[in-house]
Amino acid sequence: MIDLCQQAPSWIRNFAPYVPGKPAAELARELGLNPDGIVKLASNENPLGVSPMALEAMRSALTDIARYPDAGGFDLKRSIAARFGVDVAQIVLGNGSNDVLELAARTFLTPGTSAVYSKHAFAVYPLSVLAIGATGLETPARDHGHDLDAMLAAIRADTRIVFIANPNNPTGTFVRGASITAFLDRVPTNVAVLLDEAYTEYLDDADRYDSIRWLARYPNLIITRTFSKAYGLAGMRVGFALAHPDVADLMNRIRQPFNVNSVAQAGAVASLHDDAYVARSRALNRDGMRQLTEGFARQGLNWIPSYGNFVCVRVGAADTVFQQLLRKGVIVRPVGGYGLPQWLRVSVGLPAENERFLSALAETGVRAA
Repeated sequence: MIDLCQQAPSWIRNFAPYVPGKPAAELARELGLNPDGIVKLASNENPLGVSPMALEAMRSALTDIARYPDAGGFDLKRSIAARFGVDVAQIVLGNGSNDVLELAARTFLTPGTSAVYSKHAFAVYPLSVLAIGATGLETPARDHGHDLDAMLAAIRADTRIVFIANPNNPTGTFVRGASITAFLDRVPTNVAVLLDEAYTEYLDDADRYDSIRWLARYPNLIITRTFSKAYGLAGMRVGFALAHPDVADLMNRIRQPFNVNSVAQAGAVASLHDDAYVARSRALNRDGMRQLTEGFARQGLNWIPSYGNFVCVRVGAADTVFQQLLRKGVIVRPVGGYGLPQWLRVSVGLPAENERFLSALAETGVRAA
C-alpha cells in the first residue's frame, strides 16, 4: 500500500466495501451472453419498471437539468408531508435511503461511541458505523431476524444508535409493531432507534402498523423510507427520513445541499400520487412470492418466510449454485457475507422471470441442504 494510503484511518483500511448485485451488462461481457436474455433477480428492484406518472414527470424535468436542483426539495418535502401527515421540518431527503442511514450515523456517532445492529441485517449499517470509527455491536439473530431483547441488552453507555430493518434485508423477516413499541419504551431516550422501512409498502394490510404516528411519542425514533423498491425508482436514488424536528435539523446540517437531483425529485413527487401503480406492484409481488415458494416446495428446498420483495432459499453450496446460475443467464444474490453461506437471496420478478429462475435452479441439481 502506498504511503498516502497509510495515512487513512485504520478503520477505513480494515473493512471491506459493500458488494452490490452483479449488473446484467457485466455478466453479458464476462460470459459472452446476450444481455436481452439475462434475468436479474439480485437487487430487489421492482419488475414492473417505473411508474408511468413518474416517467412522465421525469421527462418533463429533463428540460431544466442545466439548473441545480432545489436544495431544500420543497415540492418533494411538501408531498411527503401531505402524504404521511408530518411537518416539513421532520423530513430529511437522501440520495436513496442509504444516504439518510449514513447521515444518521454521521450525526450521532464518533470514534469511541457504538451502534447496535443484528446479525443478518443490512450491510450498510456496519459500513456506516465503521466508516466513522465507531464500534459496531452485532447481536445474535433469532430465526434469521432481529432479537429485540438481545439488542436492548447490547446497548452500552456509549451507544448512540440502534438499527432495525423491518422487513429485514436480506432475510425478509418481520417484527410486529407491538414488539417494536415495547422495545422503544425500554430504550434510553438518548439513544436513536433507526427503523429502516425500505420494504414496508409490500406488507399485507394485516401486518401493517403506523410507525409515523409513533414519532410524537418517541422523539428518539428515526424512520427511513425509499422510492427504490415499490415505487420503482431504484436508478434515481431518492429516499427520506422522518424524525423529530430537532433530530431532522441536525441531520440536515450535514446533508449535501444537492444530494437529490431534480429529475429524481420530480419522479418521487409523481410516484406518491400513483396509488394504482403501487397496488399493482404489491399484487405482483404477492403472486410472485407464491410462485417462488411453491417452486421451492416442489424441489424440496427450505426458505425463510419473507415479508419483502425477495426471499432467501437454502441451496447448500450457495457460491457454486450461484455460479451455475450465472452461466445460465440468471443473476441472484449470494448472502455468505451476511453470515448465510448456504443461502441465495432471490428478488421477486415477473412470472416468466420467476419461472426461468426456478427451471435454472432445478437444472443445477440442487437438493435440500
